[in-house]
Amino acid sequence: MNLAKALGSVGGLTLASRVLALVRDTLQASYVGAGFASDAFFVAFRLPNMFRALFAEGAFSAAFIPLFNRKVAEGGGTPAGVDFAERALAVLFPVLLVFTAAMLIAAWPITLALSGGFDRQQPTPEQFAFAVTLSRFTIPYLMLISLVSLLGGILNSLNRFWVNAAAPILLNVAMVGALVFFHGADSYATARVQAISVTVGGAFQLAWLWWACGRAGVSLRLRRPRVDDDVKRLLTLIVPAAAGAGAAQVNLAISTALAGWLLPAGSISAIYYADRLNQLPLGMIGIGLGTILLPVVSRLLSEGREAEAMETQNRGLELALFLTLPATAAFVFAAEPIVRGLFQHGAFTGADSARSAQALAAFSLGLPSYVLVKVLTPGFYARADTRTPVRLALYSVALNLVGNLVLIPTLAHWNIGQIGPPLATALASTVNVASLYVVLARRGHFALDPQLKRKVPRLALAALLMGGALLLVTPLVDPYLTGSLVVRGVALAVLVGAGVAIYALACFATGAFRVADLRSLLRRRASSR
Repeated sequence: MNLAKALGSVGGLTLASRVLALVRDTLQASYVGAGFASDAFFVAFRLPNMFRALFAEGAFSAAFIPLFNRKVAEGGGTPAGVDFAERALAVLFPVLLVFTAAMLIAAWPITLALSGGFDRQQPTPEQFAFAVTLSRFTIPYLMLISLVSLLGGILNSLNRFWVNAAAPILLNVAMVGALVFFHGADSYATARVQAISVTVGGAFQLAWLWWACGRAGVSLRLRRPRVDDDVKRLLTLIVPAAAGAGAAQVNLAISTALAGWLLPAGSISAIYYADRLNQLPLGMIGIGLGTILLPVVSRLLSEGREAEAMETQNRGLELALFLTLPATAAFVFAAEPIVRGLFQHGAFTGADSARSAQALAAFSLGLPSYVLVKVLTPGFYARADTRTPVRLALYSVALNLVGNLVLIPTLAHWNIGQIGPPLATALASTVNVASLYVVLARRGHFALDPQLKRKVPRLALAALLMGGALLLVTPLVDPYLTGSLVVRGVALAVLVGAGVAIYALACFATGAFRVADLRSLLRRRASSR
C-alpha cells in the first residue's frame, strides 16, 4: 500500500476537519474569550475529547480491527466479519446506555475532578452549577462516538478510510454553525450553545457512518446480547487498549485539572487553545497514519508477511518525522505570531495570546512523540497485544502527574505556570514513545532500516534551519497579524508559505530528500495513473 497516497486521502479530510476546528476556536475566542465561561466549556468538552481519542481513534479500533480482519481472513469473508460486528454491537449498546446514564447522574463529581474545582478561581455555587450543566449537555456524545468507532472500524477494515476520516468534519460543522447562528448575548449563553452542539454533532457523525455502512453493503442488526468467546476476546483487548491509546488524553486531563486547581482564571483556556493548534499536525499526521497502519500491518501479519509489516512501519515513521519535525520547529520559533494571528480579536487579548503561545511552544516539544506513539502502537495491536502499551502508558501518566506537581508551582513563581502542564505532558509522551520503541526492538518486531537511519538526523537539521529562518521572517509579518480578517489571513499564509518553502529547500540542502526521491515519486504517480 502507498502510505503517502493513503495518508493524503485521510490526512486531507482530517486537515479539513482541523481547519474547521480552528475556525470554531477562533469564533470561540472572539465570543467567549479566556475567562470562567470558556474554562467551564473546555472542562465539559474534555470528556468527549478523551472518549474520541480512547475509542474512535484508539482502543476500540485497536481491539476490533485485528479481530474483524482475522474473521475475514479465516475464510468467512466480509459476512463473517459483519456477524462478529453485530455480536459486538449487541453487547456494546446496552453497556453504553447504562454508562451514559451513570455519567449524567455523576456529572457533579466528574466536573469537580476534571476542573480541580476551579480552586484558584473561587467560583460561586451558580458558576460551578453552570459548569456541571455544560458537562451534562456533552456527556451523551460519549455513547454516540463509541458507536461511531464500531462503524468506523468496519469501514477502515474494508479500506474505506476516507469515510471515517470525514466524520469529525460534521462535529465541527455543528459547532461552527452553533457559534455563527445561535451565539448568545454573553459568554455564558454562548458556552451553553456550544455544549449542546457537541452532542448534536455526534448525532450527525453516527448518521453519516450508518449511511456509509449501508452503501458499503454492511447492514448491522441489533441482536440479543450474548458474551461469546469472540466478544470476550474483544472486551479483554479493549480495556488495556483504552488506557494505552489514551495516555496522552489522560495526561491532558490531569494537566487540565491541576491547572484549574493551581492556576488563575483563563489558564485552562490558554492551555486548550495551545493544544488545539498542537492537535492540527497530530490529527492530520499521527491519527491519519495510525488509522492506516493498524489494518495494513494486522493484515500483513495475519498473512505471515513480517518483513513487509516492518517495512511499512519504517516508512510510516519516516513519513511522520518528515511532516512533524517542521511543525514542531514552527510552533517553537513562531508560536506567538501564530496564536496572535488566529485568536487575538474580540474578547481574546494580547495577554491571552502570550500565555497561549508559551503553552504551545511547550506542547510542541512533545509533538514528534505524540505522533510516533500512533505509528508504533499498531505494532502491538496488530499482534493482539494491548497489555504492553497500557503498562508503558501508566508509567507515562505517573511521570506526567509528578511533572505537573513539580513544574506548575515552580514556574508559577515567574508567572508562567501555564507552561507546566504542557511541558510535563511533552516529557511524559517522549518517555512513552521511547519505551514503546525499546520493547518492540527487543522482541524483534521493529528495527530502524538504513534509509530511516540516514534520513532522521537530516530531517531534524532541516527543521532547525527552517525554525531559524522563521525568526527572521516573523518581524516582517507581525504588524499585520492583528488587522482585519483578510489581512491576518494573508499574513499567516505568508508566514506558513515561507516556512514550507524554506523547509523544502533545507531538505534538499541537507540530503534529507534527494532529487532521485522526487523522480521516483513522480514515476510512481505516473504509473498509478
